[in-house]
Amino acid sequence: MPPQERTGETTCVATSKDTQLPEIHRADSHDLIRVYGARENNLKDVSVELPKRRLTVFTGVSGSGKSSLVFATIAAESQRLINETYSAFVQGFMPTLARPEVDVLDGLTTTIIVDQERMGANPRSTVGTATDANAMLRILFSRIGLPHIGSPNAFSFNMPTVRASGAITIERGGKSKAEKATFNRLGGMCPRCEGMGSVSDFDLAALYDESKSLNEGALTIPGYGMEGWYGRIFRGCGFFDPDEPIAKFTEKQLHDLLYKEPTKVKVEGVNVTFEGLIPKIQKSFLSKDVDAMQPHIRAFVERAVTFSECFDCDGTRLTEEARSSKIEGRNIADLCAMQISDLAEWVRSLEEPRVAPLLTGLQHLLDSFVRIGLGYLSLDRPSGTLSGGEAQRTKMIRHLGSSLTDVTYVFDEPTIGLHPHDIARMNELLLQLRDKGNTVLVVEHKPETIAIADHVVDLGPRAGTEGGQVVFEGTVEGLRSVGTLTGRHLDYRASVKPAVRTPSGALEVRGAAAHNLRAVDVDIPLGVLVAVTGVAGSGKSSLIHGSVSGGDAVVSIDQSAIKGSRRSNPATYTGLLEPIRKAFAKANGVKPALFSSNSEGACPTCSGAGVIYTDLGVMATVETTCEECEGKRFRAEVLEYQFGGKDISEVLALSVAEAEEFFGTGEARIPTAHKLLQRLADVGLAYLGLGQPLTTLSGGERQRLKLAVAMAQKGDVYVLDEPTTGLHLADVEHLLGLLDRLVDSGKSVIVIEHHQAVMAHADWIIDLGPGAGHDGGRIVFEGTPADLVADRSTLTGRHLATYVGR
Repeated sequence: MPPQERTGETTCVATSKDTQLPEIHRADSHDLIRVYGARENNLKDVSVELPKRRLTVFTGVSGSGKSSLVFATIAAESQRLINETYSAFVQGFMPTLARPEVDVLDGLTTTIIVDQERMGANPRSTVGTATDANAMLRILFSRIGLPHIGSPNAFSFNMPTVRASGAITIERGGKSKAEKATFNRLGGMCPRCEGMGSVSDFDLAALYDESKSLNEGALTIPGYGMEGWYGRIFRGCGFFDPDEPIAKFTEKQLHDLLYKEPTKVKVEGVNVTFEGLIPKIQKSFLSKDVDAMQPHIRAFVERAVTFSECFDCDGTRLTEEARSSKIEGRNIADLCAMQISDLAEWVRSLEEPRVAPLLTGLQHLLDSFVRIGLGYLSLDRPSGTLSGGEAQRTKMIRHLGSSLTDVTYVFDEPTIGLHPHDIARMNELLLQLRDKGNTVLVVEHKPETIAIADHVVDLGPRAGTEGGQVVFEGTVEGLRSVGTLTGRHLDYRASVKPAVRTPSGALEVRGAAAHNLRAVDVDIPLGVLVAVTGVAGSGKSSLIHGSVSGGDAVVSIDQSAIKGSRRSNPATYTGLLEPIRKAFAKANGVKPALFSSNSEGACPTCSGAGVIYTDLGVMATVETTCEECEGKRFRAEVLEYQFGGKDISEVLALSVAEAEEFFGTGEARIPTAHKLLQRLADVGLAYLGLGQPLTTLSGGERQRLKLAVAMAQKGDVYVLDEPTTGLHLADVEHLLGLLDRLVDSGKSVIVIEHHQAVMAHADWIIDLGPGAGHDGGRIVFEGTPADLVADRSTLTGRHLATYVGR
């Protein structure tokens, strides 16, 4: 027993301490994540040691291997190992993950990935449903909303009302007795629009040509040709004569064609389900967000379907009963339509002891939106309309107040879509996660975020096959002193142009009122480089996409993601493969289809994939190179045909730079292909392989691939939405040169941008603000970059002045 000392009436127990320094416990020696011999994608036996509970930033040009190291190696292996802890039954419902190409991965912790992937295009998904804010509000209204109408389901626009009645069997004392029972579950889904908030009306003339029969190709819906499966079902269902023009159909036949409910029929000896055109289109096409559809599907939907606000629910998606229940004079639809920063204040004003824990949780969630710079959103905003940066920050919200420690957070360019003012707040959040004892890994290009790193890993020296190596590892100060691309550009600052171009005219915008814009009048100069700036949510995209994009001779390049599978590559996406196939076919006197790995020329063993996939159930699917074609994807007889001394597989193995030289001169000269390859080189993709799967491209590479395709479109005005997304500091200079060439060729270029180098390089700046949401939507400055720096009256002006050192 330790000695006791009596002081007055208080008894103190003195605690003795060991004055000797304890030895470091063996468990505390695992303070590094060790990666040895990583070979994913273009990585060349990369070995690094990353400190735990520190902030590590991965830098390098787009395509240098940053994502391959962080996401495809470290994060992928952590997730795979966690999945293996579940039972085989549970793993059967989870995606199977292969072990990354790496010799040793040691010291891994549980990994939480916060990437740039969009949040999905389900039209039923909103900001509120994606973050659990709606779930909390539904519980709140079911407890204290007046009048009380039911459970939380009664306030959910995804839950229909269900009523049923019938006989039930009750067993008591060994006897069974049938009793009549009624079941009623009140849901919040508006029955007219089915919780979508809008109703659709079809233009029948856009669905079919009534002067033709089905066999003559009357249906004009994408994918409904008579040779396809859908067409064969309509042709052989027996409800109408496929050789009779639709104009001669009886009323019942026309109803069956358009509206018939699902019915079992036998077509060509196969049991299938026949369904009318309109419900079929509603289920297949209209179940997705219009913006996420493939271009040809989207064009059909915009031509054939008219969307209008549901007049039963006024676009709120909710039943009248759900809207009748209120708290402090507001119903749940009113709250979801409020700006989140205002909703946070409203929740803070509530004093309801009965639901105090719920209000605390909801308050924290809403405050997290504001802290992360998304206070301008509303909970009823469809999640499919969020930009990549907004989606990433929305995913971050659930981690801000997490009690988890000693986990690894992986971020993919968290500053995308952020104004310099907001980047400082993002940096604070990253440091907070680190200071709680977590390991934070960040792939980033912005110097402001690189500057806060405890440890930096720079990959390069270039991109693609010229990258995949660690060219520097150490501190930020050490990076500044080395001669890598990142080190040389880290402190580079663009200067304001001493002289700007003179506009050739102006594009007048009058009374723009989309979203948060407040009847904006502005003259956008033509024939010059115009930068539209302002904090996220200030109204930049609403102004430009709402009033300029879509006009005649306007080419718009937005932030929407490139869609493509492993079979898609730069050659197929850009249309480059088409003239190449035709040239091969003409030179050899055969069909062009032979030179497509997705058509007649495909290797029969691997179906043109180049690899064989072996499904091992709950184990990772094994991918092996096809022995028949040796990974070349084409039939052996197709590879015998040559053009310019190369077969089609050798052409697809060329880089853009090599192909530009190959198709530029000599017997292999193809002017259309050469011109397209020049555009790919202009946007900095000279290193990219023509046959490289799109799934292996980084975000920056995909953005520039879109830019190269858009440059081929004929237009006088080019609108670019944050073209610096995913670009290294060195690539930004390259982009500015490209924009200058566009303007000097007589085009007008309008850039929605946060990057200060682009602002400084512009001829004219239109700054929106002063804040976001209802605090924005106004023009706060118009003029040259030099005037904006001298004025310093706006957030953009102050940050630009700091950037250029004034």
